Amino acid sequence: MPELPEVETIKRELNKEIIGKTIVDVEILYPKAINLPPEEFRKRIKGKKIEEIKRRAKVLLLKLSNNLNLVIHLKLSGQLIFRKQKTKEKYTSLIIYFSDKSLLYFNDVRKFGYVKLFDSQELTSFWQKMGFGLEPLSKEFTLEKFRQILKERSKSKIKPLLMDQSVIAGIGNVYSQESCFCAKILPYRLAGSLTNQESNNLYNCLIKILRAAIDKKGSSVDDYLDIYGEEGKYLPFLKVYRREGEKCYRCGAKIKKIVLAGRGTYFCPNCQK
Repeated sequence: MPELPEVETIKRELNKEIIGKTIVDVEILYPKAINLPPEEFRKRIKGKKIEEIKRRAKVLLLKLSNNLNLVIHLKLSGQLIFRKQKTKEKYTSLIIYFSDKSLLYFNDVRKFGYVKLFDSQELTSFWQKMGFGLEPLSKEFTLEKFRQILKERSKSKIKPLLMDQSVIAGIGNVYSQESCFCAKILPYRLAGSLTNQESNNLYNCLIKILRAAIDKKGSSVDDYLDIYGEEGKYLPFLKVYRREGEKCYRCGAKIKKIVLAGRGTYFCPNCQK
């Protein structure tokens, strides 16, 4: 599933390409991807202008004119592909047509992603239902706040805690384990067992890795592509993810894999403590 760096990359690229554009039509090829009957969805969105694009956790928000909002969740395999002219894409669920002839494709091979149209009141209810926690790259996410989270969730294992969207929003399986490796912390350690120095290291590693991944336009570990159909460039910089049996870049020991909270988890059993 695309995580914060991938969705942030898409947000930034969409800001360059579609802000101010007017939607002239929508082609709905997979009606289950939307939250309204296709004709109603189409009627309500036609003629609306893209005014602002935001990201919250792993979710994109396209603010439209007339207080309408498009909420897009890529889930496991969704892609948003921008084209200046019509092309043949694979697994397309929906196509947005703009007045300048450019198009935005929502492709999704596994069909778990969605594009929902909400008014302002519906959007407020949606965010409340999602219950997202702090954004890790926001000013509110301070070291002091992170230590408070660790204290309040002291019995939680650290990697699943980092992935809990109600606590910290946007971190998934890839960047949680990369952050643990960076901080030399075993992913199954209890949050309450971390020393002040370890919590400081993990906090700094988390922010450093997220920013570095954004700079490289994310990691294409599965189906993720940016809006131009290009893979992210951060994959070669991953230190443990999917490297079971390979040598640790730091100490040379063999990377180990376990299943933690239902997710494959990679770590170095020697230099992570």
